[in-house]
Amino acid sequence: MRSMNWKGFAAAAAMAVAAHAATAAVPLPALGANPAEVSVSGLSAGGFMSVQLHVAYSATFKRGAGVVAGGPFYCAEGSVTNATGRCMTHSTSIPVSSLVSTTNSWAASGAIDPVSNLSGSKVYLFSGTSDNTVKQAVMDDLKTYYQSFVPTANTVYKNNIGAGHAMVTDDYGGACSTTAAPYINNCGFDLAGEILTQLYGPLNPRNNGTLGGTFTEFNQSEFISGHGMAATGWIYVPQACTTTSCRVHLVLHGCKQNYTDVGDQYVRKTGYNRWADTNNIVLIYPQTSTAATNSCWDWWGYDSVNYSKKSGPQMAAMKAMIDRVTGSAGGSGLPAPTGVGTSGATSSSMVIGWAGVTGASGYNVYRGGSKVNASPVAATSYTDTGLAASTTYSWTVAALDASNVEGAMSAAATGATTAGSGGGETCYTASNYTHTVAGRAYALWGLTYAYGSGQSMGLWNIYVTTTLKQTGPNYYVIGTC
Repeated sequence: MRSMNWKGFAAAAAMAVAAHAATAAVPLPALGANPAEVSVSGLSAGGFMSVQLHVAYSATFKRGAGVVAGGPFYCAEGSVTNATGRCMTHSTSIPVSSLVSTTNSWAASGAIDPVSNLSGSKVYLFSGTSDNTVKQAVMDDLKTYYQSFVPTANTVYKNNIGAGHAMVTDDYGGACSTTAAPYINNCGFDLAGEILTQLYGPLNPRNNGTLGGTFTEFNQSEFISGHGMAATGWIYVPQACTTTSCRVHLVLHGCKQNYTDVGDQYVRKTGYNRWADTNNIVLIYPQTSTAATNSCWDWWGYDSVNYSKKSGPQMAAMKAMIDRVTGSAGGSGLPAPTGVGTSGATSSSMVIGWAGVTGASGYNVYRGGSKVNASPVAATSYTDTGLAASTTYSWTVAALDASNVEGAMSAAATGATTAGSGGGETCYTASNYTHTVAGRAYALWGLTYAYGSGQSMGLWNIYVTTTLKQTGPNYYVIGTC
């Protein structure tokens, strides 16, 4: 990354904060998002808070948690000495088995949700080998902690990249191994994309161009006043989510990373938005205030002795934000269909089948995160057509209640189409401009994409020539016949 004058940036950020604070924030919108599709992730203090939210509100954060440089639930046990010692530098051992016992005890008393909810969720853990702020041994203990509640197959632990203490991206931030403001490092690794893929399954390609959704500064003070939280937070809503019941992901910054500290860099530059934009994921970015210790979330008790329970002020506030965005209209409560599988592959179609869900009036089928059925599927199988030959796809299925409201999304099933015969296919060789005029491709922000497959064809102009093969109705792939 090119060098930056951080003192100058801090002054500019302060002026930007003063300017934006003068604009009245709007209420957090009720979007009718799907409460069965909620997850959380965060860095550092945000990583510890992500674990707290995931464990304490496991009935809410059903999809799971992404944790970057965090530690086990209730690691500090209310002690700042523990927080800065064993929970960061691992100067003494973390009593993982005792923390597991505390978790079970609190769940039994109702202070947190039943731990049985955790078994259906997924976890993504990340620790950089050059992170000397929260040592890898702490994240190792977090993995051990989660083994008591989350199936091993549901956990990914990435710990072989030389990252410092930072949120990692593949195209923005400081040098990978550094630990310095704004604590966003370019390591050539798309961490946000990896987290969201682990939590939600295969995703559509990210939008690397101008985003189609909207950023909104919302009023946090209606959920909490003081307690180390700012008066406003941020939400990103993809355009489709104004009419479609979408997923929700809560994104938590680390210490010294709120809007006052680093401007909108964590909100806009960490890589989440471009994945959310093409995969119907609403992103909520709550914010601490500078009144919080080092702008950190409360993961050791600086604000409340109940900081890690459902009654913790910051915890309850963020749960209320999720409740607002999901609203009463989002999600039916029906379980995810099981036994999803593929069969009957041809060069342009695949049969997706699944076990029926009690109480379901129909089903929606998604290919790579996009719904493929025009109307609810009454049976427990669906034939998806217009596919490209010799191509691997993934499908998920959601059950619908009597009001056509979706329940939880199934696990993904993958399948590959067969090779094309070559006899019934038609190829078109033309400039990318001509392809768009002919309706075989479309242009977006100066680039060209094939209809159906969405494959990138390069620049939209009369000079770049591409051969497109039609493999189905309004479905084209780059190739030859």
